[in-house]
Amino acid sequence: MSDPKPTPAKPNLNVPFFWPLQLATDMAEQGMELAARNVKFLDEELLLHGGIKPKLATEHTVRLKLRTLDLCDYSAPGAKGIPTLVNAPYAGHTSMIADYHEGQSLMQTLKNSGVGPLLLTDWHSATPDMKDLEVDQYLGDFLACIDDLGGRVNLVGLCQGGWMAAMLAARFPDKVASLVLAGSPIDTHAGHGPLLKMVKQTPMSFYEELVESGGGLMLGKYMLAGWKNMHPEQHYVQEHIDLYEHIDDPVWLSKTEAFERWYENPLNLPGRWYLQVIDQLFRRNLLAKGQFIGQGRALHLKDITCPLYLLAGESDDITPHEQVFAAESLCGTPASQIEKRIVPGGHVGLFMGKRTLDEAWPQIGAWIRTKGVDRA
Repeated sequence: MSDPKPTPAKPNLNVPFFWPLQLATDMAEQGMELAARNVKFLDEELLLHGGIKPKLATEHTVRLKLRTLDLCDYSAPGAKGIPTLVNAPYAGHTSMIADYHEGQSLMQTLKNSGVGPLLLTDWHSATPDMKDLEVDQYLGDFLACIDDLGGRVNLVGLCQGGWMAAMLAARFPDKVASLVLAGSPIDTHAGHGPLLKMVKQTPMSFYEELVESGGGLMLGKYMLAGWKNMHPEQHYVQEHIDLYEHIDDPVWLSKTEAFERWYENPLNLPGRWYLQVIDQLFRRNLLAKGQFIGQGRALHLKDITCPLYLLAGESDDITPHEQVFAAESLCGTPASQIEKRIVPGGHVGLFMGKRTLDEAWPQIGAWIRTKGVDRA
């Protein structure tokens, strides 16, 4: 009788998970116990929350369906001018980060600010047949969206969607009328964030083992476990206290349900893409050095000369403001065409926080209307 097929090993939780969902770098003994507990019950928890899938809050149409994404159209009837394309991060969670809830949505804010044709990338969770896709395939589909929109757009890059937008703008500068980078890691070695320390200390073999254990994918549930164990008290205690305190507030409950849909349903990532991003962008910082190869050429950020808006969070420990504001010196945009703003709060609040949506993004929308136009 043959031996039973071995069960794939669980990832080693003694090493922190890579951004944006990772274990703390110096996890105490109590944290390790919580980590083990989290992974043990993760499948049951995903069953509990996974039945309620995330969904975009605002009515829209799907203009294109490509292998890696849907191109969602939020344009007002009769909207004219250069389209504005918001590139959501492809980093473990859905594009709902840009369209969270009625009255608290970046897409609604930009639309209400008078931005013309308005679109959003909605990236797909990777399936096993996508495990060998690389950054270049994603850039290719991103480029197809821009060409379908007429070949020239205003780009708004959120988080990891920002380095992809910067890549596109460096490779095809004539296709980008203006560029907004919000919480985007452009120089990943700038500042003193915890991820910089982690990425220098963690061997590539760890990430390779994670991908191998996921059958060639970086599984979203692994990243979710890592994120939760960075702040275990928030997920095991505080969420239940908050629910009790707001049980009679239907708006709060609706927003909480929407957040749960987004947070508890992470995307799977292609293993080859994931390893390429870790090694080339975060470990070796090749984009900032002008050595990353995209669409057949080395990308030089100095080739970006369009108007540039940089938005960072004051207490963002995922993408410190130094990593965002490094674009000011790395890009070729004249100083007179660069705007910088730092706002209170952390990383996710840049895109989903009501205060930033009310105070910062309407001004960004006005900036796009002014700067993101063709000039004679």
